Amino acid sequence: MSHSAKRLGRTSEGKLIERPLSPHLQVYKWQITMVMSILHRITGIVLAAGGLVLAWWLVAAAASPAYFAMVQGILGSWIGKLFLFGWTFALFYHLCNGIRHLWWDMGRGYDLPAVYRSGYAALIGAGGLTLLAWIIGLAAR
Repeated sequence: MSHSAKRLGRTSEGKLIERPLSPHLQVYKWQITMVMSILHRITGIVLAAGGLVLAWWLVAAAASPAYFAMVQGILGSWIGKLFLFGWTFALFYHLCNGIRHLWWDMGRGYDLPAVYRSGYAALIGAGGLTLLAWIIGLAAR
């Protein structure tokens, strides 16, 4: 395989030829629309992982005070808080980008400037909501 994104293939007569590979991430110039799509998928996975952590926390709460204290200690550590912060961002990003998709489902916002504006709005909204949630949560302690 060469660096020109081609591979060997055969014609219907069996003759060897070079065929182009399907374009992939290394071929395209990164754009906000590409980043938003990839980030939406990643945040979906993070939300699923966070759901498992939430279930673990609830099981620990029902199991025993000692087990709950251990889980609280893990989630209260710096790595636990980092995960929870990322999970919070994933939640708000998925929410904001989901609203963006609902807007598109109504047939609105398909022109390129609107797509870029809504993409940046979803990112900024998710970041702002995440910070606000953590500020309120930490102030309530």
